[in-house]
Amino acid sequence: MNRLSLLLLVGLIVLSCKEKQQEESPETATADTLEMAYEVKLSLAQWSLNKRYNADDGNPFNFAKDAKELGFEAIEYVNQLYNDQIEELGFEVVVDSLKAENERHGVSCVLIMVDHEGDLADPDEQVRNQAVENHKKWVDAAAALGGHSIRVNTFGTNDPAQWHDAVVDGLRKLSEYAATKNINVLCENHGWLSSDADKLVAAISEVNMENCGTLPDFGNWCIKRAEGERWGECEEEYADFYKGIELMMPKAKAVSAKSYNFDADGNETKLDYFRMIQIVKDAGYRGYIGVEYEGREIGEAEGIRATMELIEKAAAATK
Repeated sequence: MNRLSLLLLVGLIVLSCKEKQQEESPETATADTLEMAYEVKLSLAQWSLNKRYNADDGNPFNFAKDAKELGFEAIEYVNQLYNDQIEELGFEVVVDSLKAENERHGVSCVLIMVDHEGDLADPDEQVRNQAVENHKKWVDAAAALGGHSIRVNTFGTNDPAQWHDAVVDGLRKLSEYAATKNINVLCENHGWLSSDADKLVAAISEVNMENCGTLPDFGNWCIKRAEGERWGECEEEYADFYKGIELMMPKAKAVSAKSYNFDADGNETKLDYFRMIQIVKDAGYRGYIGVEYEGREIGEAEGIRATMELIEKAAAATK
């Protein structure tokens, strides 16, 4: 083989290798390839089993086992379901026990939903600061359990003029601490002004911290309840659930697929899951979608399975 032929052969080999690398590179993948690669990941929100764990003989330490038996490998805790255990055993013992159960059953923690630890949007700064302090132990717990986030509430006032500045301050202070633990602080549309997606996103944008984001919930759109209560009869809902999810998705680090009831075809009766999942997918979200069944017409386990099946059916049908 002469020198010219050898150079040509080497050149063809190099060109062939480069073309192969380009074909395999994720950055050069076609839209069709990306569509085929989409795969929904499901976690189980503990609130789906709240009746079981709130029963007289309920044991929330069984959550990892129960979730695994239902087909999940990732879970989302609800702190209020451990109030009695924390009072009896102590905070650190509870966290250590949950970690041991996760390891025993081969499940991982995604996040902790935190309730009843004070109002991060209280107009009184001293009250707000105390709420921040109360939440810090749950930041530590999420880190110890291997989760990436805590979900917080933004109660304190339902007056938009006072709420914005107060919640920005509360979220920023908590997020600054959470950043030292590599934990996210997430706001769910979970009542009062947090369920007004426009106002919530505006507040989080002003906080302007990478670890302060959203947890869009398909349900929970009540802005105002009877007699100013936090829970109970709803008097005013956010007008467009789907617009709300679209607004929240760019800041989303978790997603909650709330479900209530199902029709004969397995579709949710209040929410268009196909439209919801399409919005989630279009936003480029590839994290866990939490299954959170909150209905009463069928049992908890049956409702969880129905929600799983509907999510998977909707995910398969997305464009």
